Amino acid sequence: MKFEKITEKDSNYDSLETKSTNELLIGIHQEDKVAVSAVGLILDKIEYLINHLVLKMKEGGRLFYMGAGTSGRLGVLDASECPPTFGTSPEMVSGIIAGGLDALHRSIENAEDDPIQGWKDLLNHQPNHNDFVIGIAASGTTPYVVGALEKCQENGIATGCITCNPKSPITEFSDFPLEVVVGPEFVTGSSRMKAGTAQKLILNMITTSSMIQLGRVKGNKMIDIQMTNTKLVDRATRILMEELGIDRKTAGALIDEHKSIRDAIKNYQ
Repeated sequence: MKFEKITEKDSNYDSLETKSTNELLIGIHQEDKVAVSAVGLILDKIEYLINHLVLKMKEGGRLFYMGAGTSGRLGVLDASECPPTFGTSPEMVSGIIAGGLDALHRSIENAEDDPIQGWKDLLNHQPNHNDFVIGIAASGTTPYVVGALEKCQENGIATGCITCNPKSPITEFSDFPLEVVVGPEFVTGSSRMKAGTAQKLILNMITTSSMIQLGRVKGNKMIDIQMTNTKLVDRATRILMEELGIDRKTAGALIDEHKSIRDAIKNYQ
């Protein structure tokens, strides 16, 4: 199959500036449903990647996301949610974005064009053979990401990718490629839309499923959440009340004593 940049193809919609707000919303919503369905078509591939990732993480490996622009920001977002949600160390899941932290809040478009910089940025984390690197690139052609994955393979580091164009260059250097084909964007070429939505759905699946299999969830509760604000302290208190069948006062005292839901459950007499 010949590589084709489907993400750059002309939108299925035209004369957008003439449409009412309602018509625009209906069109965008319709295309968002396409993204959800596209993810559903590759669940087996996502499962295959996650199973191998969990094996790596059980050996002490880390997960790295690498991307540029929207794709990079989504990786950083997903990684940054793991410590408060699952009680992981900041190093266990990391997001690396072309252009560094400045690229999180402003566009640094030319940063993605350097095929060497991605590997250089990854080397700052001293990657090893237990780690797993997932490149995120809607187009599948981003030099920053493709170059990093190529070097990972040369150094025996497991690789995966999330792209929205089948048979794109990034898949050549991915041991576990995820090709989620969402079709042309509502606004031609605006891959922050459907492509970004599909990528975020897959990222949610990767970290959530992995953390559950690593024992970071009990029943359906986040028992390793970091209680860094009033909302999370209240959530932890309610989890203990339900898990142990105790009142709020007792649960609160356990939280104060152990500073951890897991430890409170383990040590409750």
